[in-house]
Amino acid sequence: MEDPAPRKSFADIPEVWDYPDFLDVQLKTFHDFVQDDVPPADREDEGLQAVFNEHFPIKDNRDRYTLEFVSYELDAPKHTVQECIAQGLTYSVPLKATLRLSSKEEEGGEEAIEAIEQEVYLGTLPFMTDRGTFIVNGAERVIVSQLHRSPGAFFDKEIHSNGTELFSARVIPFRGSWMEFSTDVRDVLWSYVDRKKKVPVTTLLRALGYSSDEEIVRMFDLADAVEIEDEEEFSEYLGRELATSVTIEKTIEIVDEDTGEVVDEETEREVLLPAEHELEEGDWEELDEFDISRLYLVREDVDEEALDKSTLVETLQKDESHTEEEALDVIYEKLRGSEAPDVDSAREALDRLFFDEDRYDLGDVGRHRMNARLGVDVDTDEKVLTKEDVVGIVRELIRLQNGESTADDIDHLSNRRVKTVGEQLGSQFSLGLARMARTIKERMNLRDADKFTPKDLVNARTIESVINTFFGTNQLSQFMDQTNALAEMTHKRRMSALGPGGLTRERAGFEVRDVHHTHYGRLCPIETPEGPNIGLMLSLCVHSTINDFGFLETPYRVVEDGQVTEEVEYLTAEEEDEAMVAQANAPIDDDGNFERDEVRCRHHGDFPIVEPEDIDYMDVAPNQIVSPSASLVPFLSHNDANRALMGSNMQRQGVPLLRSDSPIVGTGLEGRVAKDSRSCVVADGDGVVEYVDAERIVVRYDEEQDKTDLAFGEPVREYELTKFRRTNQGTCMNQKPIVQAGDRVEEGEVLTDGFAMEKGELALGKNVLCAFMPWHGYNYEDAIVISERLVADDVYTSVHIEEFEHEVRDTKRGEEELTREIPNVSEEATKDLDERGIIRVGAEVTPGDIIVGKITPKGDTDPTPEEKLLRAIFGDKAGDVKDASLKAKPGMEGGVVIDTKLFSRRELDPASKKMEEKRLENIESEHERKLEDLNERLWDKFFGLLEDATCAGLEDREGSVILSEGAEFEREAFEDVDPSDLSTRAEFTDDEELNDQIQTLLRNYKSRRRDIEGTTKRQKHQVEMGDELPSGVVQMAKVYVARKKKMEVGDKMAGRHGNKGVIAKIAPVEDMPFLEDGTPMDLLLNPLGVPSRMNLGQIYETLLGWAGDKLGVKYSTPIFDGASLEDVGDELEEAGLPRDGKVQLYDGRTGEPFDEKTTVGQIYMMKLEHLVEDKMHARSIGPYSLITQQPLGGKAQFGGQRLGEMEVWALYAYGASNTLQEMLTYKSDDVQGRSEAYESIVKGENLPSPGVPESFNVLVRELQGLGLEVTLD
Repeated sequence: MEDPAPRKSFADIPEVWDYPDFLDVQLKTFHDFVQDDVPPADREDEGLQAVFNEHFPIKDNRDRYTLEFVSYELDAPKHTVQECIAQGLTYSVPLKATLRLSSKEEEGGEEAIEAIEQEVYLGTLPFMTDRGTFIVNGAERVIVSQLHRSPGAFFDKEIHSNGTELFSARVIPFRGSWMEFSTDVRDVLWSYVDRKKKVPVTTLLRALGYSSDEEIVRMFDLADAVEIEDEEEFSEYLGRELATSVTIEKTIEIVDEDTGEVVDEETEREVLLPAEHELEEGDWEELDEFDISRLYLVREDVDEEALDKSTLVETLQKDESHTEEEALDVIYEKLRGSEAPDVDSAREALDRLFFDEDRYDLGDVGRHRMNARLGVDVDTDEKVLTKEDVVGIVRELIRLQNGESTADDIDHLSNRRVKTVGEQLGSQFSLGLARMARTIKERMNLRDADKFTPKDLVNARTIESVINTFFGTNQLSQFMDQTNALAEMTHKRRMSALGPGGLTRERAGFEVRDVHHTHYGRLCPIETPEGPNIGLMLSLCVHSTINDFGFLETPYRVVEDGQVTEEVEYLTAEEEDEAMVAQANAPIDDDGNFERDEVRCRHHGDFPIVEPEDIDYMDVAPNQIVSPSASLVPFLSHNDANRALMGSNMQRQGVPLLRSDSPIVGTGLEGRVAKDSRSCVVADGDGVVEYVDAERIVVRYDEEQDKTDLAFGEPVREYELTKFRRTNQGTCMNQKPIVQAGDRVEEGEVLTDGFAMEKGELALGKNVLCAFMPWHGYNYEDAIVISERLVADDVYTSVHIEEFEHEVRDTKRGEEELTREIPNVSEEATKDLDERGIIRVGAEVTPGDIIVGKITPKGDTDPTPEEKLLRAIFGDKAGDVKDASLKAKPGMEGGVVIDTKLFSRRELDPASKKMEEKRLENIESEHERKLEDLNERLWDKFFGLLEDATCAGLEDREGSVILSEGAEFEREAFEDVDPSDLSTRAEFTDDEELNDQIQTLLRNYKSRRRDIEGTTKRQKHQVEMGDELPSGVVQMAKVYVARKKKMEVGDKMAGRHGNKGVIAKIAPVEDMPFLEDGTPMDLLLNPLGVPSRMNLGQIYETLLGWAGDKLGVKYSTPIFDGASLEDVGDELEEAGLPRDGKVQLYDGRTGEPFDEKTTVGQIYMMKLEHLVEDKMHARSIGPYSLITQQPLGGKAQFGGQRLGEMEVWALYAYGASNTLQEMLTYKSDDVQGRSEAYESIVKGENLPSPGVPESFNVLVRELQGLGLEVTLD
């Protein structure tokens, strides 16, 4: 490969930790969800496997039938990614599940169980491409990760209007009802069950089994238990407060009024002494009378001001229940509004809300957070609430009231987690399977007597419709931003707080949008959109990863006893909370010791200065805190944060140019971003390039001998390059080889440049010679003056591709037809069409040109006798078709056709049928030949490995013996064995190492066989089905037109520091200011754009860029660890330039020197996608709105500018009555007036007087609709 000259780096801090793959957030989570590379038997209980396990087995109401899930299989996709994009299809894989239906039959008093196992088709699953995208109906889409509140327990504090502090807790499950707790102004602690009705928390505790007051106060350690034997002992406790009420049980006899007989007895509890009662002398007699010797008294060691003694005591006083049964009755009544039929029903109602696994699920995350927050040690497999959880929550609320604990910060990243692609798909599948399970249950109950199989029960459309709805309409499934490679990568790494179950723009306040100290190293504080989504759409930092629970982690170097070690640990926000973290730029010596005795650190959003011994961790890199986009801005630390935000956002809008340059002043991340964006081809291993041309590269990879013995593929890989493909935004994606035949390549080396790349580095713009000076007022207010050279030399010219699609349908009046024989169209207009009516590749397109010629049958009204006669004479074709061709839109100047495609449905005439059969035979025979060859190679390798080995007993899948124990491996024994029946988990011999080799060999064989079968299936499908087209469409023609767009006045340009502007003047080269040696400037920026914007990074970049240009060097200046002002000055001096970068410029118009010296240098500027050509629009006559008859608005509708209220007021102010009248009549919705005006203009007559605008008639009709009679006099 032609290496780019290595960049000269100004970094002082060595790279200690490599970046993760920037697309792992998409690729890894999706593949963890489908586990496509794991054999079904070895799949872990996560992702799709977990969803199936959750919903199966399904039983009917009488437990006669059980449908169990065995495994699922993903077949190869029917179409390639390229085919799906071209034909508007979805890139998906068929999903099949093996299900087992067991039925119980009673025969002769005994139960016989019969099982049917069957593979069932469950629809197609859109599959992620290796670029981390999904292709849905031909469009590339991205599923954005969602940042939402984590399940678990959350504690909050607010101040009541009377100044009392109110505390609350909320348990948010993954699925199920919320449980809430809160205190009121009287310090009573209430629990809200299912957010409906409140009961004192002690009622809930009793219902959970803590039935007596004594148990409750003992559990929270709020009281002293005292034993009283006599009055003398009692007198010691006089004046002490009771913590619980003293109750006695009374027996009430129920007497029959007629007979006077006692028929029943009931026990009732009576309060003898209430809670909070201060003991008095007279109380002893009552206690003694009822033999009460144990009392619970409020602890004396509790501070009088503290609330913990009163809260539960106050709550106990409010509690009307005294036993578990009473508490259950109270809760049941609050929930259902009626009395419980019995205790069991009441208990069941409560259990179903919070303690039933089918209805309530905290999830792994919820359980992990509950245990961590409450300090309880409940088993992680316990996904429902437990008694310990409720007690823990009450205990934590009491600690909150006492000031021993703090309320939760909901913006802290330990309370927000990421819902990745895999998890979002999991919840959609769960939804689909739940619906399917209901239908299956219904079918089982209905088909009682019939015999049926799993296929009869399953309806695949249920799941498919849920998944399709998700991909098509969900807020988080977005049309991919593909302007350039950086835009594409950033979109895949985005985190959104919006979406289902998230926030809405209107409800999100400032706190949620703000940067939080836990974002450090996890979410970028710079890159977020301007506008209503600010702070709600975030980007992952360069080193950030997502752990198994969905929490964001960032790596830190471990510090032990003041010494920085080589060990690196990933920490979540919660784990980092208590840590003391030093910054990456803290100076350390070669042994890892801090050079200073006092080091500035981070701790809880504060910045203390501590001794090295107190430090726990150290940042791994200075750019750890920002995203890849912001990491690409050199001298970021010299820019104001607002401009840095604009700079990192505008890089995503840079249009790929005809020839892009990588920046002279970079940050060292350009190569990594380009590679991880997947817009270029990367070598899979070490090897040699065998062949290169513009469309393909062939590499022969090195293979170790032992791997070759077990492999079936050739170590040669052919890479097809993407040529001039249209992106979602209409920019051009083109790959160019940067290696030559014979080059040696290493794994991970870039083989091609993608779009907006140069020599394997991201290249979004151009390095141009720039001066900071005003020029005749043309660069006022951020406007930019550019030299004509940039236009003439195509420096900023970009290629844009437009796609035109035209369908041929089967209409009621007959079939439409693609043709060049179009009625009433000149020969000249159809000269570039081929015999199918499609424009030829290479033809130039101008507005109004026919792109696809099509005729459609006219509507047949009853023909007159004359027409019948003409048709009888001249045949049926005479004048019964009309032109329905696709024509080029206005503004299509300079387009060139680069590709055309025609998709057709399968034709079934005899000749086509014969050809089809022939092609199918060829495909089948080729398939058999490949399989035979593969099997032969397998047996050669198999027996080569097992030459002298003896068998440990071998069976096939059905359990039939192939080779008995102790026998030798001979070919004859395997003549009738299909290799795919051999298990990859079988023990072939007693030699463990040999078994591993055989299993690897069989796995490789099965993988290769799957590839062959997938290819054959795809080829057959293509022949049998033809091209897949929407219903009613017979043919579909697609034409791709490329256009070169040069720089124009009105185009938007920007640097990487938020220094954006619009081109106001393209000046002749000879008029541009020039250097002493006669070099003219390329670009002039206004110096006033720098001080108020505080983005000095552009000045540093300009000066260092000039030095690099003169020396022929490119620089790497990483953010927060880059070149200092001193370094920039040194480089300028080495290049023979003034140290301050200011030189004498001369006026191009007069040749005279300017009064002052000017800052000059090479700046990196991009052309943004806001091109004036796409925005400029004018209308004379055009379409009107149907109801109001006013002109439509917007460029897309070829509309006009609206003359709104404020414009009407302006005309009032000037008294321009006639102008106003014609604006509101002729030029708007006076239908009759405008056609008469047109007529009189054509005839050269005076205009008629205007009529009534149509919108006035609409108003009149509306008033009449309200029943008001409106008449016009």
